[in-house]
Order: sequence, then C-alpha cells, then structure tokens
Amino acid sequence: MTGWMTSEPLSSNGPVARFESIGVHLPSVRVSTAELMASTRHRTKIQLERLTGIHERRIASDGEDSFTLAVSAARDCLSRSAYSGADLDMVICTSISKYHGGMRQRLEPPLSMFVKDAIGAAGATSFDISNACAGMLTGVFVLNDYIRRGVIRRGMVVSGESISQLGRNAATQIRSIMSRQLASLTLGDAGAAVIVDQAGPGDAGISVAAFTTLADHSRLCLAYPSRVGPGATMYTRARSIHHAAIESSPTLVKEALEPAGLDLGDIDWFIPHQTSARAIKQGLRTLEERMGVVPRHTVVNVEEYGNTSSTTHFVALHRYLRDGRFQQGDRILLLALASGIEIGVVVLTMDRLVDLPWAS
Repeated sequence: MTGWMTSEPLSSNGPVARFESIGVHLPSVRVSTAELMASTRHRTKIQLERLTGIHERRIASDGEDSFTLAVSAARDCLSRSAYSGADLDMVICTSISKYHGGMRQRLEPPLSMFVKDAIGAAGATSFDISNACAGMLTGVFVLNDYIRRGVIRRGMVVSGESISQLGRNAATQIRSIMSRQLASLTLGDAGAAVIVDQAGPGDAGISVAAFTTLADHSRLCLAYPSRVGPGATMYTRARSIHHAAIESSPTLVKEALEPAGLDLGDIDWFIPHQTSARAIKQGLRTLEERMGVVPRHTVVNVEEYGNTSSTTHFVALHRYLRDGRFQQGDRILLLALASGIEIGVVVLTMDRLVDLPWAS
C-alpha cells in the first residue's frame, strides 16, 4: 500500500464537503501553436500540434499577472455563489506563479492575502500552497478535511497561472524535439477558483480526496530564473515523467478508490491533468489494460487551452458545466499528475452545481 494522505473517513453523522461554485478567467489573447512555433529562433521542424493536440492557448496581456487572473476567477466564482467574500472562512492560493505587479514574484506577504482583500474576504484565514500542477486539488484536499472535521464551514481555493513566459523563453533556445524545454511550449495562462462548503443533509459531495508522492522522480521537472527573458526557464524530462506517471497510475488510482468502495467503472467522467492529448490517450490505454475498465467519459480540452498548470481541472470542469455536459448524480474523478511526482485523486458526485447560471 502506498503512503496516501487521505481525509477523515466519512461517517453517517459527519458533514460532507462539496463544490459550491466554480469560477474561471481566461485571457482574451489567443496564440496558436503554429504562431508560437513560427516565433522560435531556430528552425526546429517540430510538429508540436501533431505531437500534443494543442491548437492554441490563452496568453496574459499587459496588465494581467498571477494576481489579476486569480482575482478575476475568484470574482467569477462568487458571482454565481450563494456566498459573498465576507462569508468565507478560508482562502487558499495555490498558484505556481506568484506574479503581482508585472513580473515580480510575491512570496511574502503571500499572494493569498492580497487576493482575499480584493474579494472582500478580509476576515478569512489565508495562506499559500505550492504543490506544482496539483496545487488546486491539494487546496481542495485541505478544505475538504477542515470541513469534514468541523473546523470551518466554507472556503475558497484560487489560482492564477501566468506561465506562458516559460514558452516564450523556450522559443528562443529550443533546437530539437529532444530539448528539455519542449514541455514549456504547451503552457497557457488561466485563473480558476472553487468554493468548497458543507453539503446539506443527504446531499452528494466529495467521497474521495487522497494524495501521495513518488519522490524518486522529483528531479524530472525543474525550473530556474531565466537568462534569456523575464520569468523562468523550465527543464522537463517529458518522456520519463509521463512514463513514470502512467505506469504508476493504475495501482495508485485503485488504492485511492477502494476505501470508498469504488472502482474505475463507477466513474462517469474522468478529468486528468491536461498535458497533451497523446499522453491522455496513452494513460487511458494503460488504465484499461491494467484495470480492465475505463470511465464512461474522459475530458480532453487541451486543444483549446494547452496545459494551464494548477488550474487545468477547474478550467475543464467550468467548460463542461457551461456546455451542460454533466447531470446531477454523475460521479467525477479528478486526477492530478504533477511534477514531484505528485499523484492526487478527488472524486465528487455532481449535484446542484449543474443548475447555476453557467451561461453568464
């Protein structure tokens, strides 16, 4: 058995946590993969769209940064919530990028303090969590545990990822498909937020929240201050990290689901981390080979947004809620596969969230 961190076991009398509202902010600027590859300094001949399935990604414009993306997403979330910012007991900011005021990293005071003040949640407890692309689901794990133990009633997890500068920096250096900066070309910017609160009696909610780390692979993705442009440079052994994550996932997913009496065949919608269409398809094949079953539906929206890091699952959830794809009673599995390697599994049953005004 892997060393899982799990929330307090569900009891017949204890509270259940649920997703009360979700918000997203996507920058208006769109950059196609063809445009990005045309900007590379060297003639790479890399067919990135064919390799990844990514057609375009959103790019933060002047005046947008991690802070503004996070605040816009938080306000969008509150716009369809029953709560105001003042009602929140906790605000957790989980961005990898923490740019506030341009390309200045805001580490202390933490970005969460500025976000909570901007949304009128000045009385909320706040802190930042950094857990690579698993950040938002890690925040959900924390809120789920606090709510089920009765520590708080409701809180928000929010992230603003302004990471496209990694792609711009990579474009000046990348020379071949073997470059360790190749994964940087898949990134896009986005803000996302989710309010987690205590469900009513008999309401559905979060049934699984579990995390584990495969620390042997912790150096497969590393970032450093860039020498060629503002921001950072990221080096990823993409094939190695995908192989390790995909090979480990079937056993780990099974271990996470078993305590709740679930298996993969009970899942209606599977939302993996959106790295590339090819990687997601390969992961599904491995799950079917090892577990003999796959979820009924798999969400792939990487072609529109690219890899938006910690916000990726909530960008996908928001899009499918907006399009009316989910129904009450659908069981949804969110799978984080993040550098570290960090594996996170969150399972929720869709409820009244589908009835919110998503078209607005």
